[in-house]
Amino acid sequence: MHEQPGETERIHPGTPGRLNAGVVDWTQMRDCYGDVDRVPELLERVEREDDAEAWKELGYRLCLESDLVFPASFAALPRLVQLASSNPRARALAGTIVQCAAGEHGCDRQFADCADTIAEFCALLDLYLTSRPDDYPAAFLDLLAAKEQYHWSAGVGDFTDDFYHVACPHCDAEVTIAIGNYGRYSAIRDWNLGDVDRRDLRPASPEGLSGIGLWMYETAVRDGQEALASGIAYLFGNGECPRCASVFNIADEYTFANCPSS
Repeated sequence: MHEQPGETERIHPGTPGRLNAGVVDWTQMRDCYGDVDRVPELLERVEREDDAEAWKELGYRLCLESDLVFPASFAALPRLVQLASSNPRARALAGTIVQCAAGEHGCDRQFADCADTIAEFCALLDLYLTSRPDDYPAAFLDLLAAKEQYHWSAGVGDFTDDFYHVACPHCDAEVTIAIGNYGRYSAIRDWNLGDVDRRDLRPASPEGLSGIGLWMYETAVRDGQEALASGIAYLFGNGECPRCASVFNIADEYTFANCPSS
């Protein structure tokens, strides 16, 4: 789970989600321990007061090791999003649940029922990012997950020390893409020599971006995140294979490797 940020101004959410907390059949909503009664009790506690111990227990009952989610996780999501406009713990926990939705969890029906809640969470996070909070990178990744861009949510860093591994689409060589303060290049990684035969990356121009790449770039620019915007331009730009000298789009190959169904 993300580290909890400090208190921030209240952000007003939109319409409550379809999976309304008042009609949840909690007898069917087990948590990571198989319990069906503890999560609603904890939710009531945090709704009454910002109880740190209750939040801690909610976190490990709803997101086991910040990796696995359960029916209770999605059942709790609408109430967490309602709290998230003014409570950073709720916002972070809701973000963790949404990020975990990318994995196998056996809760497809419950997750589908949260569609309106997740749309509300998207709007809330987008507004939150405009305040340029200290936890901007974590909230940005949560928003990518809420937009179902799970491979980018899991893969994008802060571009100070980022590496991406892709296969050249022409010769199938394993190419390391580096985007950070140390350089922006493609290379062949050698266990003894490090990154060898480096080739400079070619960033995309703003006019050449589209789809999620354009959204990521424009959001970073809007919010004054210059390093993030620059890194995104390189990530959605072109790299050169050091082995066969062919040029390929980095984002396309990363997406192909990490999100085959897209």
